[in-house]
Amino acid sequence: MTSRTPTRWLRIGIPVLLVLIWLVGGSIGGPYFGKVDEVSTNDQSSFLPESADATQVNERLPEFLGGDSIPAVVVVTAGADLTDDQLTALQDLADDLAAVEGVDDDAVSPPVVSDDGEAAQIFVPIDATGDVDETVAALRETIASSLPDGMEAWVTGPAGFTADLVEGFLGIDGLLLGVALLAVFIILVIVYRSPLLPILVLLTSTFALCVALLTVWWLAKAGIFVLNGQVQGILFILVIGAATDYALLYVARFREAVAEGHRRWDATLQAWRGAFEPILASGGTVIAALLCLLLSDLASNRALGPIASIGIAFSVLSALTFLPALMALVGRAAFWPFIPKAPTPMPADFTGEVKGFWPRQARLVARHSRPVWIICTVVLLAAAAGLTQLKADGVPSSDLVLGASEARDGQDVLAEHFPAGSGSPVYVIVAEDDLASAVGVLDDSDGIESVAAASDDSPTGQAEVALDDGEPVFTAVGPPGTAAPEPTVADGDVLLIATLTDAADSFEAEQTVRDLRVALDDELGAGAALVGGTTAIDVDTNDTSIHDRTLIIPVVLAVILVILMLLLRAVVAPVLLILSVIISFGAALGVSALVFNHVFGFPGADPAVPLYGFVFLVALGVDYNIFLMSRVREESLRHGTRPGILRGLVATGGVITSAGLVLAATFAALGVIPILFLAQLAFIVAFGVLLDTFVVRSLLVPAVTYDIGRAIWWPSKLSRADAADPASDEPAGEMTRAEYRRTLEP
Repeated sequence: MTSRTPTRWLRIGIPVLLVLIWLVGGSIGGPYFGKVDEVSTNDQSSFLPESADATQVNERLPEFLGGDSIPAVVVVTAGADLTDDQLTALQDLADDLAAVEGVDDDAVSPPVVSDDGEAAQIFVPIDATGDVDETVAALRETIASSLPDGMEAWVTGPAGFTADLVEGFLGIDGLLLGVALLAVFIILVIVYRSPLLPILVLLTSTFALCVALLTVWWLAKAGIFVLNGQVQGILFILVIGAATDYALLYVARFREAVAEGHRRWDATLQAWRGAFEPILASGGTVIAALLCLLLSDLASNRALGPIASIGIAFSVLSALTFLPALMALVGRAAFWPFIPKAPTPMPADFTGEVKGFWPRQARLVARHSRPVWIICTVVLLAAAAGLTQLKADGVPSSDLVLGASEARDGQDVLAEHFPAGSGSPVYVIVAEDDLASAVGVLDDSDGIESVAAASDDSPTGQAEVALDDGEPVFTAVGPPGTAAPEPTVADGDVLLIATLTDAADSFEAEQTVRDLRVALDDELGAGAALVGGTTAIDVDTNDTSIHDRTLIIPVVLAVILVILMLLLRAVVAPVLLILSVIISFGAALGVSALVFNHVFGFPGADPAVPLYGFVFLVALGVDYNIFLMSRVREESLRHGTRPGILRGLVATGGVITSAGLVLAATFAALGVIPILFLAQLAFIVAFGVLLDTFVVRSLLVPAVTYDIGRAIWWPSKLSRADAADPASDEPAGEMTRAEYRRTLEP
């Protein structure tokens, strides 16, 4: 060892160089936290596949409406019938709204009074290519300064909901990161009882996130994938959690080396050799699982795969370069004031008197392995029964934002005085020759209040359309006496604009869209009409998400199973581990469904919630499988399978528990963002990780593998004869960790 030890300059220079490289990368990437909004979008229609009807309609709307706009609806009430003076003031307000930057001033409608005379609505088209949230904020400021006393107004419609959603994501850069890092720091201080080590670990994860964000930003800038608020939030949490987990594994190995008396450089090398394979295998497994999302038709799901994979890759790289460099420079001082001491001998069979939590846990497994794993399995299956209560077929867009939402309040007011679907119409593109038949289908629908056609001749860009003896008749929407308009024709097609009876984001409206598509196909022929609009986008998004979920979950399981087989060089053990992960996920989702329905009172869940929860819980749960079973295999080669299982449990119990607590805390931090999707994902993953850490990895997996014995390594040689004792699984004797480590050294 001494002859191969590099010079002092190299022992100092190499770590310093690595630290400087990461400092440069972090200093460049850090400022990009404030620039993410430049490359991100929360426009749901941009996530759909190009083949979706809603996508095709959305792309063609500018041909008929003259621009790419998103409607905002300003609804105003006075608590009584609107007076002439108030209507005049509302017309002045409409003029003021038209002057707001980002508004299509030529298309702002005059105030439209409700049938009961107590409310009015103003349609304000907003340029969809600009910052919709900023334009809506300007509209709300204009209303606050111009609205007469005694009147109340709300900005709702698709633009209003988009602005509220963007506002909900505003805390991602600051609040989310702050809460996550603080939670991790507190846990690490409690675990290590050291003021310096938690800082080194957090530096590892923070710099990994800075460099990952820098890479993701430029890829999104180049248009390689779509970045939105929820993907951004998941990236932040995933990198912090995963990098910290990998760092904890390295720290555990470094701590063992220091306790055995190795100096800084030797401890660094020994820790790196011990941590390299499990960290690389764990990161590779998570990346492989995430890349399965590339099979998704939904662009937001598909984008998460490479974006999160980039984050995991830099987490692995940081844990294997930046942290070792920091630890090599600091040495055992990182653990001050509790410097690691030499380990006590570990009983070979753990059946005698033992001290410490994890040795006692190993003794429990050794004495009662079969009852332990049977009880754990029954409990987890009972928890999984809650899956029957899971409602993951989509939620109204008005419920996506938790807490206060002006757009949601405005929609409720709108529904009291106008057709609930006002401002968020259904768009139907049909051939000009099929116009009469399409209008007839729309008129026959109970979910449609009125029908209009896009018209350049009408002052408002729309002309009401009705059938007279089977022929369409057009009436201008505007002042009396306006000449009868003609519909706008583009490439032989016309655009029909249908107002829904129900709120555009309701399940009733979604059913109306589904029924319309069927009816139009039956009347005109399959594919002859395209149905789009806000409601259609929701329908296509939910359908695509359910398809992605059904396809990707089995693929992820198959990919991870193959990776585990290659890593453990066995078949039985990987199959058992995959089954344990499936049961654990089912239990987590079952309990979450009950909590969502009966504790939080959530209206349901997005179809992507179970998919994201599955990918993270399975991929990250396999991380802990790898941490545990790679160590078990290492110990089994020396001591035999059953003693190896017990020794592996004791050796990794502390680090897996710490890693689980950190990961659960970081994902729980997503709950501070008032977005339903992120709140649900936070609970599912946090609860699932804790269940995985304290039940599956601590009891179920060790107990079932101990009960089976060396057959878990089938068909490898280890399943036929253990290295320690070819005849049986009995322990080969006692050995301290230090003695065992020395047998591995050259």
